[in-house]
Amino acid sequence: MSQRRRRSLALLTSGVLALPLLTGCGAGDEEGGQAAAGQDIATTTRDRVADGGVLRWAVDALPDTLNTFQADADATTNRIAGAVLPQLFVLDAKGRPVVNPDYLEKAEVIEREPKQVVQYKLNQKAVWSDGREIGAADFVAQWRALNGKDSAYWTARNAGYDRIEKIERGKTDLEVRVTFNKPYADWRSLFTPLYPKQVTGTPEAFNEGARGALKITAGPFGLGAIDKKSGTAALTRNARWWGRPAKLDTLILTAVPRAERPAALAAGKLDLAEIDRAGADRIALARRDAAAKSGPGAGGAPAHGPGAALTPAQATLSWATAFGADEEKAAAETESRQKHLASVKRYADEQAALKAFTVRKSLEPAYTQLAMNGASGPLADERVRRAVARALDRQVLAEVVLKPLGLPAKPVGSHLALAGQRAYADNSDALGGLDTHAAQALFADAGWRKGGKLTEPVGAKAGPESAPQDDSKTPSGPGTGNDGLYIVGQDDGANGEPRSAAADRPDTDSAPARDEPSPVLAPAPFGAQQRASLLAQAAQVARAARAEAAEDDGKGVPARDGEGADPAKASPAPAPAKQPVRTSGSMLAKDGKALSLRFVLPSGPGSESLRTVGERIAGMLRKVGVNTETIKVADESFFKDHIASGQYDLALYSWPATAYPATDARPIFAKPEPAADGSLLVEQNYTRVGTDHIDQLFDQALGELDEEQSRELMRKADARIWAAAGSIPLFQRPELVAVKPGLANAGAFGLGAPRYQDMGWKKAPTAKDRKK
Repeated sequence: MSQRRRRSLALLTSGVLALPLLTGCGAGDEEGGQAAAGQDIATTTRDRVADGGVLRWAVDALPDTLNTFQADADATTNRIAGAVLPQLFVLDAKGRPVVNPDYLEKAEVIEREPKQVVQYKLNQKAVWSDGREIGAADFVAQWRALNGKDSAYWTARNAGYDRIEKIERGKTDLEVRVTFNKPYADWRSLFTPLYPKQVTGTPEAFNEGARGALKITAGPFGLGAIDKKSGTAALTRNARWWGRPAKLDTLILTAVPRAERPAALAAGKLDLAEIDRAGADRIALARRDAAAKSGPGAGGAPAHGPGAALTPAQATLSWATAFGADEEKAAAETESRQKHLASVKRYADEQAALKAFTVRKSLEPAYTQLAMNGASGPLADERVRRAVARALDRQVLAEVVLKPLGLPAKPVGSHLALAGQRAYADNSDALGGLDTHAAQALFADAGWRKGGKLTEPVGAKAGPESAPQDDSKTPSGPGTGNDGLYIVGQDDGANGEPRSAAADRPDTDSAPARDEPSPVLAPAPFGAQQRASLLAQAAQVARAARAEAAEDDGKGVPARDGEGADPAKASPAPAPAKQPVRTSGSMLAKDGKALSLRFVLPSGPGSESLRTVGERIAGMLRKVGVNTETIKVADESFFKDHIASGQYDLALYSWPATAYPATDARPIFAKPEPAADGSLLVEQNYTRVGTDHIDQLFDQALGELDEEQSRELMRKADARIWAAAGSIPLFQRPELVAVKPGLANAGAFGLGAPRYQDMGWKKAPTAKDRKK
């Protein structure tokens, strides 16, 4: 495994990608502009936050390891580390790394020639929980564990540590000097978090000692009990903390699946939880109903939820069955009614509790992209990839997801940074925006034209012929969330937009016309052309029959067999009807094949927005003549069995932003290299699109110690990545967080890092405050 791959592996989580850090770019605070959305955390000065209390914060799962440098570290691992271990650099509200004064007085490059030397001046009060000063020995132990020279250490990332030549004590115990054998622009990424030498000093301690416990810490909180049974990890105030003391007594991280979080919030099991769109909608409805003085939901059961869909006719039928003569049916219906009533009551009680919560909103440090697999098939041609990209209206796609949430809906303009970070610049002009005429010209230049002759069997598509149409490990059928294959292109509405159920209904609410294709499962891409061909053949035969019948004895009476027929003048048998040439019509074709792309999307309950965006993209591509076959797969197989293995043409997934793009983004865009066994080494470049020039720009940026020049090299690399059109950034992901009333300095953190010691509960207002 390469060194750069190891660090990038730590950014991955569950098929969609994790959320680490980010920054870069030139001089001045204005470089990179403003963040697309600021933090929404109810910022409150510490004097107005009460001392003490408990905060229950939702996480997806308890961590398998507490060592952030191991391959199975996850977001909860990083959250715990952020609260209990030294973070030498932290991210500000714009996602830019800044010195953390709790640990460092200063950190700077003091020599560039002949070798780069960085000097850290430590906070003289900084100590581990066992009383020992944080010092050079901890730096040395972590470097030796992570530099890749000792394979006994099970490490997931080594980038940067492999460039260190030596670490030594400075003039005093508070100074640490790090000398590099190669210049390293992202030196700020190192030693965060910093583990005590007791964890990193030996392979045994590193591999196993920090998986389930951290006996020595140095943060505003220490690690308390981890209870697998209850799914909780307790962080308790660190009595040896030298900085501003934590306001909370205890921070309890509680594992709750996202779909269950609204109920957990309502039950008082959580105070702070990131939620999905469905959860945010429930809280919004609860607050709306509570504020309404009349109308649906006021003074009674909510006008939504499990009881809202029951019509009067259904209620009457249920009552009649429950009290009918058939005792068996009556008993079953009575039980069903009781369960339904319990569900309605439970939902109403939850809504009554949820009305007290607030949803805080920002944008995550991650962006969603359209990935195009350039390894084989039509998308191996850069012109086709560029044409697909020019057919997309990225503004519309951003608005579909972000506008209903009241968040800024602006497309992301960089692969390597987000708005607000110094490395950010909108380089999308290197590819170009929406232009269907330009897209058509690119398709034509690549040999794809509308109305092309088709020689492949009906339903055949361009692309890898051995590619599977679905995940064999994915359950299918009703109730599994995997509806299998959905072919876009034969059931679209006007202008190529996906047809909704409402759009299919005439104004009179009558049933759809009988010959319309199903809005759920369309026929094969060229079923309609085949049908038209058969009708044309039938019409030609009918015309020939009518012409033969018109030949009579001059009196308008058709001649009979043997009557008045002159064998010498007999008409020859009609020639067989010529079969019409089958063409692609308004769709694109080349070499007898239609242009059809496999669009792989996750089918899980948290991926609704991705599927909505996928439908919009399919409609946009339909307008320029591209068919898409949408294949929905289980979340657990989406990334491993499809994206990483290259079994897709188009896919939607997210990459994290990072404060250190020269290091962290390099494996994502590195040119794939052939391995000795003939396979392709792609690192994390799952689009399989890359160039030598892009790799060179990354390498130059990584070794450039002039920060402005390094960021400019990153911008040039980003422009080249846009031009290669392997992936198209669409929008920054929304961040929605449910917060209990009175919680301060917590919520939607956006690009910034939490300040755990400042989180807490607001003090009760004084008489003076109430008077104001």
